[in-house]
Amino acid sequence: MRPLLLGCAVVTVLAACSSPSPDETANTETASPAPASDVELVVYTSRNEQLVKPLFDRYTEETGIEVTYLTDQAPPLMERLKAEGSRTPADVFITVDAGNLWQATNLGLLQPIESTTLQANIPENLRDPDNHWFGLSVRARTLVHDPAVTPAADLSTYEDLADPRWRGKVCLRTSASVYNQSLVATMIGTLGPERTEDIVRGWVANLATEPFANDTAVIEAVGAGRCAVGIVNSYYLGRAKNEDPALNVEPFWPNQGDVADGIRGVHVNVSGAGVTAHSDQPEAAQAFIEWLSAGEAQAIYANENMEFPANPQVAAAPLVAGWGEYRQDLINVSEAGRLQAEAVKLMDRAGYR
Repeated sequence: MRPLLLGCAVVTVLAACSSPSPDETANTETASPAPASDVELVVYTSRNEQLVKPLFDRYTEETGIEVTYLTDQAPPLMERLKAEGSRTPADVFITVDAGNLWQATNLGLLQPIESTTLQANIPENLRDPDNHWFGLSVRARTLVHDPAVTPAADLSTYEDLADPRWRGKVCLRTSASVYNQSLVATMIGTLGPERTEDIVRGWVANLATEPFANDTAVIEAVGAGRCAVGIVNSYYLGRAKNEDPALNVEPFWPNQGDVADGIRGVHVNVSGAGVTAHSDQPEAAQAFIEWLSAGEAQAIYANENMEFPANPQVAAAPLVAGWGEYRQDLINVSEAGRLQAEAVKLMDRAGYR
């Protein structure tokens, strides 16, 4: 087993640093653990410990391979990988947002993966065109509304929220959110920068209040009647409705017309993973990512965090499935990274703060 020179003094979390909560350890009717392996995988991840620890523990139980992990925000983890270079202990990088995954690839932090399993499990638009990373869960950025205040019949597209009839009725998260940056970036990729800037200017003109710090606040504002419609990642709404089933906020899937008419579909983004450029056990790292792309692991993503599985063969959580099917925008999510800097500049020009 390789020595791991990481400690709990860092603003990150190692698997050995804290005791798991009861719901993390509860596991009924499981098979006998696999024999311990000499292989140890090290994962750098920006995902919350409460989501990834059950996945890592389950993989160890099935394979005997220990998974040690370090958590932090994506930019510091990428800086760490860059600084460590060939000395890094990390084998796998897991993060949210295709923009971050694109950036990691652009910095040379990930190596390409040749895997028929991953290509079969993960649709083409949810993975890097050169196979440096693969999506593991899907987050749809959709409209939310209170049907009693804003009927679904009044809603249609992201673009429509720029119409003057929505003046004083729209709630958004700040432009600093990478999720909004990715939404605008993919709009640039499809609609072009001029049309996209007109839309974003319209959003700003129609704001009911200053942009919020997070998606949860947008949902709360819609539920409280402060605005008629908002844009959020759907899993935030799933979490909120899990906590309060009586919450009077529902999703609306925009852009659901005929793609032949230029209607794109719902903007989606991913959390995903890649093998680090300097992993000294890339085969084991790849096998782990393949496991994350299938069956039980995909179901954990779906049920623990209310995200959509990236693998279309795995069902969404019952609450989320109850919202009905939607059609994804099939632009490759890597475009969110390639056009992210342009999107940030455009949002600034449009007065979106």
